[in-house]
Amino acid sequence: MIEIREATEVDDALVEAMARLVPQLSNSNPAPDRGELATIVDSEASILLLAEEHGEILGAMTLVVFRIPTGVRAWIEDVVVDEAVRGRGVGEALNRAAIQRASEAGAGTVDLTSRPSREAANRLYSRLGFEQRDTNVYRLKP
Repeated sequence: MIEIREATEVDDALVEAMARLVPQLSNSNPAPDRGELATIVDSEASILLLAEEHGEILGAMTLVVFRIPTGVRAWIEDVVVDEAVRGRGVGEALNRAAIQRASEAGAGTVDLTSRPSREAANRLYSRLGFEQRDTNVYRLKP
């Protein structure tokens, strides 16, 4: 059975899991080191959710919750499920847990972005009720 929990401390298992998972998510960004993971885990704005089965970390995501003048906002970022277990409901379990946490924090909406090439992930987001927005996404590398 897949269990979802919040990472509350950084241990060797978390460092090793992120070293294995992050390259499956991004070719251009290295996995966070122990110090960077500690910053994420200790942040009041970010919640690092882990999907585990029999003590093994199978996937992870970050839920970011923050207040702006128009209310509480929530973003799901860096969702990754180990290639070896994709299709077993790990991503769905992570997303459902994030949606619940966002709701409990008072967020009126939960946003995320997903590359069109991530077809299975996009089908999951639609199945969970996410709607594609007609918006422009801008990025600046300062």
